Order: sequence, then C-alpha cells, then structure tokens
Amino acid sequence: MATWSDQGDDPYLWLEDLDGVEAAGWVRDRNAETVAALTGGERFVALQAEIRQVLDADERIPYPDWIGDGFYYNFWRDAAHPRGLWRRTTIDQYRRREPEWDVLLDVDALAAEEGENWVWSGARVLRPGYQRCLIRLSRGGADAVVVREFDLGRRSFVEDGFTLPEAKSGVCWIDADHIYVATDFGPGSLTTSGYARVAKRWQRGTPLSEAEVVCEGRVDDMVVYAKHDPTPGFERDFVGRILDFYRSEHYLLTAAGERIRIAVPEDAQWDAYREWLLIRLRSAWTVGDAIYPAGVLLAARFDAFLAGERELTVLFRPDGRTALNGWDWTRNHLILATLADVRSRLEVLTPGGTEWRREPLAGVPEDDHSWIVETDPDNDDACLLASEGFLQPATLRLGQVGGAVEVLKREPSFFDAEGLAVRQHFATSTDAIRVPYFVVGSPDAPGPTLLTAYGGYEISQTPYYCGVIGRGWLARGGRYVVANIRGGGEYGPEWHRAAMRENRPRAYEDLAAVAGDLVARGMTTPAQLGIEGGSNGGLLMGVMLTRYPALFGAVVAHVPVLDMRRYHRLLAGASWMAEYGDPDNEADWAYLREYSPYHNIRGGVAYPPVLLVTSTRDDRVHPGHARKMAARLRAHGHDVSYYENVEGGHGAAANNEQRAFLSALGLEFLWRKLAGRSHQAPPSQASPADVGEPVGRRILR
Repeated sequence: MATWSDQGDDPYLWLEDLDGVEAAGWVRDRNAETVAALTGGERFVALQAEIRQVLDADERIPYPDWIGDGFYYNFWRDAAHPRGLWRRTTIDQYRRREPEWDVLLDVDALAAEEGENWVWSGARVLRPGYQRCLIRLSRGGADAVVVREFDLGRRSFVEDGFTLPEAKSGVCWIDADHIYVATDFGPGSLTTSGYARVAKRWQRGTPLSEAEVVCEGRVDDMVVYAKHDPTPGFERDFVGRILDFYRSEHYLLTAAGERIRIAVPEDAQWDAYREWLLIRLRSAWTVGDAIYPAGVLLAARFDAFLAGERELTVLFRPDGRTALNGWDWTRNHLILATLADVRSRLEVLTPGGTEWRREPLAGVPEDDHSWIVETDPDNDDACLLASEGFLQPATLRLGQVGGAVEVLKREPSFFDAEGLAVRQHFATSTDAIRVPYFVVGSPDAPGPTLLTAYGGYEISQTPYYCGVIGRGWLARGGRYVVANIRGGGEYGPEWHRAAMRENRPRAYEDLAAVAGDLVARGMTTPAQLGIEGGSNGGLLMGVMLTRYPALFGAVVAHVPVLDMRRYHRLLAGASWMAEYGDPDNEADWAYLREYSPYHNIRGGVAYPPVLLVTSTRDDRVHPGHARKMAARLRAHGHDVSYYENVEGGHGAAANNEQRAFLSALGLEFLWRKLAGRSHQAPPSQASPADVGEPVGRRILR
C-alpha cells in the first residue's frame, strides 16, 4: 500500500511521463469516458455548433497591429482558415465593411506543404525598413517556437536567413544584419525554469555558435533578455536578468559594450520612451526625503536619471479604490489606463516644463470597459480605442489625441441580451476586506450560476463581452459572475501582495465569500453554483474543491496547477516560486501543504463533480498536475471527468474547432450538474492501472 511520507513515493508519478505508453493509455481511457458521457445527444452538438459560429464569425472585429509603416496588420482564423492568415491592409480598406486584405502568410497552406502542425505565435518586424520579419511558429500550440526570417515584399521565407530550432526563444532585431537572440544554446544555457540563461548578438551569415554573448544570467534566474529600441533619434540597447516574476536587473548597453545599471528598484516596472523614463512601483521606495508608495507611477528624464539625478514627477498615485492598469505612448502624449472599483478610466498626460497637463481621452464611453489597442509613437498621436461590456459588443474607434474620433468597427451581438442586467456587488471576506464581483444575467429567481476568478500574478479581471458565454450559458438562463479576488491587480500591487506566498489562502477566502454572498442575496444555491478557472485559476478551482466543497455544485479546472509539492520541478514551474513559495524550503512547504489540492484529497467527503481539462502539448503547466489529480480523485471514489487535448499548449486548443469542443464540453458539464437533478458521487472508479491508496489519507510529505 502506498505511503505519502516523502517526495519520491507518489504512486501517480508515472502520469508525469508525457508520452509514456502506460500514461498515454490512461489518458485515452479517461478521454473516451468523458466524451461518451458528455458529448452524446443533440444538445451538445447544437451547443458546439453555436460556439463555433461565434468563434468563426466573419463579423468579428479584426483587431489590427500597427508597426509604423501605415498598414493595419491582422491575424485571422475562420472556418475556411482554421490555422489562420497573417494579412494586412490600408486604413481606407479597413474602414470598409469587407476590406481587401493582402495575405502575407497562409498558415494552413504552410502546414500542409511542410507536414507540420503549425500554430501561429507572432512576428517581429524590422524597424525601420519594414521589409523583413522574424516569424514564430509553434508545433501544436506549445510555448516553444521555431523562428524563421520572412520577406514581406516577396511573401516568402528567406533562404539562409535567421532561423532558430524549436525552443523557448526570445529574438529582437538590431538592424537588417544583426539580431539579439536568447535561446537554448546547448547544455548549461537554460535556467531551472527552462528559459534562456544567455543572450547573444548574432550577425547574419555567421554560425549561431559564433554569436557574441551580451548578457548571461544565473541558473536560478527566470530568464535573460537583450533588446534594441529603434526609436529615431533615441536608439538604445538594453540587456537584463529577470530574477523571478517580480524582480529584475536592467542595463543600458552602450556601443562600446559598457553596461550602465538602470537603478530602479528590483521589483519595479519601467519604460524608456524617447527622453523619458517611467517607473511603476510594486513596493514603497524612499528617495531622499520622499517616500513613494506601491502602485505609484513616476517620470524622470532618462539621461539625467542614469547620471544619478533623482528629480521624479508623480504621474499617478493610487488610493483605496483606484489602481493603474497600464499606459501607452503616442508621439507627444502618454495615455494612462486606470481602474476605479474595476471600472476603466483613460486619461491623457502631456509633458510640459515642470508639470504634465491632464485631460480625459476623448471618445471613451462612460459605462463600458475601454482600453488602448494600438498607438504609433514613432509617427503621430493616433490611437485605436476599444470598448465593450458584459452585455455590450465591442466597438473599435480611431482617434487623434486632442482631435476627432471615428468608429471603425462594431461587433455584432452574438446573443439576445433582452432582460439581462449587469450588477456589481461587494462581498465581505474573512478578514473584513470588501471583494468586488460582477453578476451578469436575469435578476429573476435563483438559477444555475457560473462563477469565475483568477486571483494571481497581479492580473486584473475586467468586464468583457463573450459570445461563447452569452450563447452557451446566459441564453440558456444561467447567470455569469466574475470575482475580483485578492492576488489580482484590480487595486494595485497591495491587492496582489495580499495573496502571495503564505498569504495565498486570502484569495480562496475571498472566492468563498463571493460564493456565500451570491447565496445570501438569493441569486443561486450551492447546488446550482458552479466555478471555472484556468492555470493559476485552475489551482484556485482545486483548492475550492478540496477546501470548500459544500459551497459548489460543480467545478471545472483548465490546465491547472495542482501539485504544490512538485510544481517547481515540472516545466516552467520554477519561475512561479516568487508567487507561491519554494516547496523545498521547509517553511514554505509548511503552508503550501495546507492547501495543495493534490495533497488534500480525502475520502468520505462529499465533493462536487469536477471536470479537469488539459493539453499534452502544454509546456508551461505540466499535464501531470491534472492527470494525477484525476487519478487520485478516482481512487477515492469522487465524481471526476477528465479530458486531455493532444495539442493546444497552455490554451489547451490549437484552433477554433478545438476551442468550440472544449467550451461546449465545459458548459455541458456544468449545465448537467447545476440545472439537472442532484447527483451523488458514483462508486469508486479506480481502474487496474491506478495505484491503490487508503481512502481518506492525506498526502503530507
């Protein structure tokens, strides 16, 4: 009989073998069970078809990229082009209902020609010149990519151009004949997180092995980088070490090879644009007699700051309700995006002699969530502005700071919002903190409710229009709830820090408080309340399953982190220790073990039904997390469904067909569990391949 006293005796360790014969057979069996249980019948087929219509709709806004050459670039997938088209057009064409697009690369045709399962992962275009780019292609949607040089004029890859084999690479143009590259250069060149430890300057026509090292980190760093800023008149080169998710060291690299430290706090974010340096603090910073709080945005003259001067101007100062959500430069202005109780505001700042002038950005709807899609800071003060709401399809506007604003595109409604409403409420968490959440749906009697949250990495959950949720959930009579729990960035760095490391349980208490508040307000019942989340949100789902099972009627977790004892040893997991802690440190493991979902599964407890979804090609969060969780839940007799897509990377899907299937799978699972009759846990589903374990025993190692 298995024991759980030490790290090496996990009886399900064999499920971490990605392509092992035994593990692959287990995955096939679980997939077959789930498909047979959930996908039969006309309702699932119709739901999947409706979701696919939303994902492939020609009326979707083709959000563009600007690179400075005047074209509108776009990557587009639809039913005829499931892998996608990279294309561009002019502004005059883009204004039309059906623009004429110049197709640069047909990924479907390329995949067929080369016999590869290519998934588009982006392109870096050479500035200035705009004739060459470095295209990133992933096999099956993984984070690791192949890099190949492409000629935009000839619409073809460059023979003997810059190419890199599959790896988690970073590349940046310096000029037409040189690039910076951080990649897998062979043994010893990667960090424990699986990213590049070395960055080099590579000259065209020379072997990669002869490239010049410009930055080298330590093996326990997260990654290193080198980049070139081609802004005319302010060309600069930067290198740096990313120590972990929140700490880093950055340097200006001179033409002579000298490295000059950019002496901002290790955990600060910074941005150099023309003569300006912006510094956004994650923790308080004392400069002379001044103390600047976490969340503040400061401006300084770049050259003066590097020379040691510390004349800092406060551009944004947070309060208890407001946080900075980002910024964008135009040629002469700075656009700040802020959140006030998770409601967006956009403001234009213009540098002057001693102060910066402030004014609202024109054309921003008051009630929608708005953000800047693109600016062109090399050339002008134009900006693309998008706005949307939970019940309001997106609108894309083109404006000039201080000038006119025109509507370029409006997305159609993908579901009938008649009779639906959006409300914001605040729940009170265990320690009396107010936690905001949005409720979308009918204000009528209690019914099936889907609650989602993320709560990590200072990532904010803001209002958005989702045709998939609209058609697949709201149109069926369900409610949709988005919770803004601690760990996110909705109220700035302090909101995030409040749920880091040993404080992680605050995020779980917050979501439990929202669940309780929904029930107390009469919006739903525990039996009708389902939760769904992915990645770090999948960890959140695992904890809610094992720690608060009585609050929910069903749980769905996508590409989840679940084994907090071994997460740092699997793929990119070591890079997350700044967020969670180090399981090899006894003090850290003492708190991690208390909530690690995999280690807190018990028999004899009524867990809600759970669906775990992952991808074999996820090279960020190892599918072993979901596999082992499912196996252990099965061994204890709990109601668990499992589906593993063979491709898709961390998104679990490589194309719209797969996205539609997985979305329908999750929504059908939730609807059956929450809208149907109550479901009791089935008898033990342990298979001969599962290793036996005493029911009720916790894994505490």
